[in-house]
Amino acid sequence: MTTPVPVSRSVRTVPLWAWLLAMSSLLALYLVLQENGMLLGQAAEFIHEFVHDGRHALGVPCH
Repeated sequence: MTTPVPVSRSVRTVPLWAWLLAMSSLLALYLVLQENGMLLGQAAEFIHEFVHDGRHALGVPCH
């Protein structure tokens, strides 16, 4: 019978640029798919109209 050998690798932390990329991607997804005025107020109307047809093509309700 063999005994397991412990692996002594250090766990690398996620780099800052990866966190920033993930957060900016989530923000972009929110703005494109969900924003209807709660976060941005009047500016959301422009974003809503700009991505309106794409939202419907993706199956996201917006009315």
